[in-house]
Parts: sequence; structure tokens; C-alpha cells
Amino acid sequence: MSAFIHPQALCESPDVGDGTRIWAFAHVLPGARIGRDCNVCDGVFVENDVVVGDRVTIKGGVQLWDGVTLEDDVFVGPNATFTNDAFPRSRQRPASFLRTTVEKGASIGANATLLPGITVGAGAMVGAGAVVLRSVPRHAIVAGNPARIVGYVNAAPQAPAAVAPPGPGRTASRVAGVHFHRLPRIEDMRGALAVGEVGRDLPFAPKRFFLVFDVPSAEVRGEHAHRECEQFLVCVRGSVSVVADDGAQREEFVLDRPEFGLHIPPKVWASQYRYSPDAALAVFASAPYDPDDYIRDYEEFLRVVGRA
Repeated sequence: MSAFIHPQALCESPDVGDGTRIWAFAHVLPGARIGRDCNVCDGVFVENDVVVGDRVTIKGGVQLWDGVTLEDDVFVGPNATFTNDAFPRSRQRPASFLRTTVEKGASIGANATLLPGITVGAGAMVGAGAVVLRSVPRHAIVAGNPARIVGYVNAAPQAPAAVAPPGPGRTASRVAGVHFHRLPRIEDMRGALAVGEVGRDLPFAPKRFFLVFDVPSAEVRGEHAHRECEQFLVCVRGSVSVVADDGAQREEFVLDRPEFGLHIPPKVWASQYRYSPDAALAVFASAPYDPDDYIRDYEEFLRVVGRA
């Protein structure tokens, strides 16, 4: 098995993997490395300091400039634009170009533009026409100009009415150990009260709490797991979406009432986003702060939970 090079393509690189197809009017410079079983469509340009993994699809009109890495199973849509110089000037070449990495299994939509020096996380989806100014978290779906997170892959938002029990109690989710709680709510002419009892509504005795508020709507919080600590989240004002991930299943929960709570056990990756402007999130933790308890790298998290 060997690579197919169309007669009207110009491939100067000797480092092209078996089964890769390079179609008409594509130009690959000598230093580029392209993996196995890739599809490089018409009119693609690949510069020298470029690495392309296996089973990558690059649609027509794409230019991969020095400093770009596409890992295995990446899809790049037609006319997507990569950049490598944050302050370009004609005939003024920097000592080194900023590096842009699209991690395994991510997709870049047609006509999207990526600024230099960012990482698009594994499995992420960049929408058509998006202008990506900052790195994209794993599995995130981003769209718009500037690009913002609008969802997560395989984690359709669950409306509270669909997951909350009809009365006080808890409901198990698809994510191992994660439960959605409805706390008792008491109302009269003086106002409303949501209450929880330690050991019954709150499944652990909290040793710490903190409040998250005044979060810009574009920001994502969390993006980590804990080795031992468990947490209970209540949005006491406004709304926020929480994505929980056990390495095999992923689910999104909307916290938009103070009687709704979410229990996140240890060894579950959690992120919060879609904060409303008035959102205030209360987080109760089972242990004092310990930086060594945090798992901030998703690959390490997968190894810890046996999913690597």
C-alpha cells in the first residue's frame, strides 16, 4: 500500500503515509509530514513545519502554515483558515511561528478562522464561520464571532423538569455517581425557602464552601476532577449549565432554581458554562482545599478512571 498523488498535485515531501490521497492542485512542501489514510483535497497548501496525523481529512481551499499540527482523525472543512503570526508584517519573518494544535478527533467547520497559538481540544467541534480567538476545551462545541461555547459533544442539555424528581429527592444520571437533587421548597406570603439537611439532602458533611459569581458569559469554569473531594452545586440566583463526564458518559445539567442541586462525586470531570449575567453558584465541598486533589489534565483523568 502506498500514497496516491494526483498527476496535477505537487507533493515535495517524502514523508507521506500509506493510503493517503493527495488530489489535484494540492501543494505539499518538502518538510511536511502527513500520516496514513489521509484525504488532502483539491487546492490544499501544506507548508514545511506542519504535522498531519492519520486518517485526517483536509477539504479544498485550506492552507496549513508553519506551526500547525493536526492530530489523528481531524476533519478540516472547506476554506478554513489557519494563522501563525499574531502581528504579521510583509517580509518580516519572526524567529519562530506560534504553534496551533488541533487535537485528536476534532472538527473545524467550513470558513472558520483560527488565531495562532491556540489548541482545539480532542473531540471538539468548531462551527462553520466561527472566529476562534482562544483555545477550545475538549468536546466543546463553539460557534460565532468571537467563538463561544454553545454546547458539548454527546451532552445534550437536560431541562430541569426532565431530570428532577417530582418532589424532594434525587435522580441518578447516566454519569457514574452523579445525582440531580430537588431540595424541599417552602413558600408563603413572606417569600420562598429552599432547605437541605446534611446526611439526607446533602450526601456529605461539608468542610468548605465557595461562591462563584460575576462570571462573563463566555467563560468556562471548573474543567477538572477531584481524586477524593466531592461537591454539591446549587445555583442560588440566575442559571448555569454543568457538564459532568466520567470518561465514558457525558451529561449536561441546567441549574436554574435554588431548590435544584447537583452532586459531583470524586473522579468525575466537571465544567460549568452558560452563566447568566446574574448567576451565583454555591459549591459545598467535602474537604478543605488541597491543590494535590485536583486533576486538571483530561488525559491524566482518563488514566485515573481506567479509560485511557
